Amino acid sequence: MTSLMVDLKDIPTIQSVEITDDTLSVDLVDGRTIAVPIAWYPRLLQGSAKERQDWRLIGHGAGIHWNQLDEDISVKNLILGQPSGESQPSFQRWLSQHQAAD
Repeated sequence: MTSLMVDLKDIPTIQSVEITDDTLSVDLVDGRTIAVPIAWYPRLLQGSAKERQDWRLIGHGAGIHWNQLDEDISVKNLILGQPSGESQPSFQRWLSQHQAAD
């Protein structure tokens, strides 16, 4: 039996980001592309197309930040296939505030 070992010290940085109504795709500087469903990130799923496009790289390309959605996603979590760990009560508070602002 083999096991996957990930050396978290050598995580590549983000080169580019593309987000659609269904998918977050990230091109890494090592040539890999990682695509995940935005349903993994409820704040992205609930955000408008305009809000989803308002992102910036953080940590010299170690992650992505959406200011209007108050969402941060790291390359590490994308590589490890980890969806949002936000609790349901926290998300519901955010959603109530987000909808009230619209």
